[in-house]
Amino acid sequence: MAEDPFGWLDAAREQRADAGLVRRLRPRAADDPLLDLAGNDYLGLARDPRVTTAAGDAARRWGAGATGSRLVTGSTGLHAELEAELAAFCGFESALVLSSGYAANLAAVTALAPRQARVVSDADNHASLIDGCRLARAETVVVPHADPGATAKALAGHPGPALAVTDAVFSVDGDAAPLGELHGVCRRAGAALLVDDAHGLGVLGRGGRGTLDAAGLAGREDVVATVTLSKSFGSQGGAVLAPARVVEHLVNTARTFIFDTGLAPAAAGAALAALRVLRAEPERAERVRGIALALHRGLTSAGLSAARPDAAVVSVRAPSPQAALRWAADCRAAGLAVGCFRPPSVPDGVSRLRLTARADLTDAQVTRALRTIVSLAPQGA
Repeated sequence: MAEDPFGWLDAAREQRADAGLVRRLRPRAADDPLLDLAGNDYLGLARDPRVTTAAGDAARRWGAGATGSRLVTGSTGLHAELEAELAAFCGFESALVLSSGYAANLAAVTALAPRQARVVSDADNHASLIDGCRLARAETVVVPHADPGATAKALAGHPGPALAVTDAVFSVDGDAAPLGELHGVCRRAGAALLVDDAHGLGVLGRGGRGTLDAAGLAGREDVVATVTLSKSFGSQGGAVLAPARVVEHLVNTARTFIFDTGLAPAAAGAALAALRVLRAEPERAERVRGIALALHRGLTSAGLSAARPDAAVVSVRAPSPQAALRWAADCRAAGLAVGCFRPPSVPDGVSRLRLTARADLTDAQVTRALRTIVSLAPQGA
């Protein structure tokens, strides 16, 4: 009998189980009763009637799918409208919408890092940025987390194009990058700065305009931002915000733009409606930041180790992957959904619960969440 070509998968599965790293899909019901501190619906807009109605209207008008890549039939007037309003809101000259934030990061990094370039990447960057660096033909140098000095050394002396790549707000601990210092380093080295603002848009900056706005870097000629439409905007998709000549270059060279089917009209319509809600209700950004700080205060006052949030993400350390998994399961059984991050998803190897603040949470719900997490905390947390 021929050897089983997938026999090695059994050993890999056993290794994951022994390490407490098994992951399973858990489909949720439309009327899920759990209090949600696990999803990334930061502004509470995913079920807002203005957003869901816009999604339905777009599907009825433009169809269920984009029907092709953006360069063939996948660009609609709705996509152009979203790009124009998103760029104007965030303070950039131009925007390009893609099917996901992951695709946006792959597009930006690979298109802006030709073979002769050097890319300097923060060690804690999101997987999409890391994969963009791996796919790019450039040399990549990984530097310690949030270290402008190390970035300067890595950029020094490189004669070709150079690009520093960082998250704006890191998805595991919720800490913000030192963007002002990084931009100064890049300017002195003649390098561009690429910032993934997935967790900053809708939360930081004036009225939720993002981390680049907060840092005074939006619209700079040497700065490119990527964002997702699936977090604060409660929809789907991603975008690159940049000078017009950068967007023109991506349209012509970025493979995840050229060869991918365009964002579905319903998602584009929902994202555009969410953007308009945020523009009309900027207090949502302040509310979500306040809730994140309240969660942090409650956790640390109870003796738990929680990272102070710079945006909407609150990270609570667990003593082991198995303890984190049990803690999250116990919370779920008590009616609370929390994120559970374990290796290899966490760059420092430390397992934790990951909580996400939402602007639509009530004070009573925040109190209930804190009581549940603290009462179920494992020994050593």
